[in-house]
Amino acid sequence: MSMSHGPWMAMRSLTRDGDVTKRKLAPGTIPRIIEFARPYRREISIFLVLVIIDSLLVVALPLLFKVIIDDGVTKGNKRVVVAVALAVAGLAVFDALLTLYQRFLSSRVGEGLIYDLRTKVYAHVQRMPIAFFTRTQTGALVSRLNTDVVGAQQAFTSTLSSVVSNVIVLILVVATMLYLSWQITLGALVLTPLFLLPARWVGRKLQAITREAMQLNAGMGTMMTERFNVSGALLVKLFGRLGDESAAFASKAGQVRDIGIKQAMYGRVFFTSLTLVASLATALVYGVGGILVIDDTIKIGTLVALTALLGRLYGPLTALSNVQVDVMTALVSFERVFEVLDLPPMIDEKPGAEPLTRGRTDIELRHVDFRYPAADEVSLASLESVAVLDQAPSQEVLHDVSFSVPAGTMTALVGPSGAGKTTITSLVGRLYDVRAGQVLVGGRDVRDVTLASLHEVIGVVTQDAHMFHETIRTNLLYARPDATDEELAEALTSAQIWDLVASLPDGLDTTVGDRGYRLSGGEKQRLAIARLLLKAPDIVVLDEATAHLDSESEVAVQRALKTALEGRTSLVIAHRLSTVRDADQILVVDDGRIVERGTHTDLLVADGLYADLYRTQFASQDTGGRPTQPVGTGST
Repeated sequence: MSMSHGPWMAMRSLTRDGDVTKRKLAPGTIPRIIEFARPYRREISIFLVLVIIDSLLVVALPLLFKVIIDDGVTKGNKRVVVAVALAVAGLAVFDALLTLYQRFLSSRVGEGLIYDLRTKVYAHVQRMPIAFFTRTQTGALVSRLNTDVVGAQQAFTSTLSSVVSNVIVLILVVATMLYLSWQITLGALVLTPLFLLPARWVGRKLQAITREAMQLNAGMGTMMTERFNVSGALLVKLFGRLGDESAAFASKAGQVRDIGIKQAMYGRVFFTSLTLVASLATALVYGVGGILVIDDTIKIGTLVALTALLGRLYGPLTALSNVQVDVMTALVSFERVFEVLDLPPMIDEKPGAEPLTRGRTDIELRHVDFRYPAADEVSLASLESVAVLDQAPSQEVLHDVSFSVPAGTMTALVGPSGAGKTTITSLVGRLYDVRAGQVLVGGRDVRDVTLASLHEVIGVVTQDAHMFHETIRTNLLYARPDATDEELAEALTSAQIWDLVASLPDGLDTTVGDRGYRLSGGEKQRLAIARLLLKAPDIVVLDEATAHLDSESEVAVQRALKTALEGRTSLVIAHRLSTVRDADQILVVDDGRIVERGTHTDLLVADGLYADLYRTQFASQDTGGRPTQPVGTGST
């Protein structure tokens, strides 16, 4: 370790949270880490050999200085001076090349591990059920792929090399100094507590300040994230809170500034104490060593070598004094990554699952009971920022639900908010699994078919269709990556939105903005329908696709939906009952049960809940008012 890197490595070590050493690792963590690093064992072995060689050079150069002075300069031997000077230059070049190759191996191993961990975690998280995402804090999950993954790879790069290098350097430096002069060495070691004790005190202060700084920066970052997205910015403007927001941010930024000043000052105290003790030790070496040189006990070259070695003594001592924290920090980062990888996805394919056959497809639910999974079934406490997950089971949402949707027909789900309509459609797409009963698509239990084939068969349009912050083309190609521009234009035409897209300056390459906010509600819905048409599913699920649209937009979307539903099996959640009067079957859902079923005419004649809802809605429309509880506006 070079003198320039030593203080910085020691400083970083001291700022780490010492509480990490109190944490018990999960059984088998270390063997799993070793197994994870197995593909890089050759690079790691070479890297460690280079670290050892680099550590040897720390001692070699001061000894060469001794030779050049004692055997060359003082004896007037020019040949020795030239030879040793060339050797020093050669070692410098060798050390530079060694450092470059060492860095290449370090980055290759480190970035390789980061890639492996990130791709595994990302792929695993993609397999998690929707219930996982409804509970998990997005920031905490992203942190696993960034902070923890980087912390984990440091176990095999900076932490491993630092520990190995510091141990070897410390042993060699102390052994060499004792060999050159045990008196001076003991004197230098006596000064060690003068540095280590203040350094540990500064370290504890820095740990507390670092924790506080991370919390303050996270709070400031959260505020910026929430206010800089479209929804947050709109809310701030609508409530006229610009001044309050600026003041609140200034307060948070001020706290970050103040803690930054504290960090800087404590860091400077650390470096000043290191420099002070090193200067005192240097004074001791020159003072005692100078007397020993005058007394002819040691030579002047030995004194120069001892001074050079002294500069390489205190950095490794400080870093190794906190080595347990360094190692545990890296191991805990690995453990936090493994924690996510070990969470089993609730929705997974059975061994031997077969693909679902494409074509005209029916839907059937048989005696389905369902409750949403409890927190401990789908999530991690650390991803929800709670100490312990709620283990209480949720209440039953669906009770003995049975119905069938023949191929090519439309079935509408209507009922009060929170009745269970969206839950039923979620079970058809296997976003959740039933607790009892069966959900069949094409006569096959959805748990027996591959997820990819099931999702290929089913297309969904929700009341708030999500758009990526990309171009219209990219959002459409998400449904069918190989679609041509002609096919995109055809889908947009069928969705009643091609004229608008064609009139835009950038056409298909127009960016839709965050969550599609550059589009109106009706435009976004029609773009979602175009995406559905490109997918060409056999089953279409509409979850209140026109719930929040104005009359003009609703007419355009209804025309687009007519094209999308033609010839397909459809399951439609209705907000406005007028839109489902022509459905082949209407199911009235209330409190998780199907309480009525039949055609629009049949249900009006039955004069039950459907008739009440219908009369309430149209009576409200006739008087220009709105019902106190609109039908079907819930998301349950």
